[in-house]
Amino acid sequence: MTTTLDVMGQVCPFPLVEAKEAIEKISAGDELVINFDCTQATESIPRWAAESGYEVTNFEQLGEAAWTISIKKN
Repeated sequence: MTTTLDVMGQVCPFPLVEAKEAIEKISAGDELVINFDCTQATESIPRWAAESGYEVTNFEQLGEAAWTISIKKN
């Protein structure tokens, strides 16, 4: 199952804070897709995922200042 978290327009660290809360609510094996436009989160979210043992399955730039990242909960 895939859950989408849209945090466009939120300044850091809120996209990361919301991602941490959202991933707690999904089941192991599910994916959390985070859409964001905070430049700092391009580093903080992947780093948090790696440190937490989650797999980043997709990370791409959507526009000039927007990104999407998919994190699989193990």
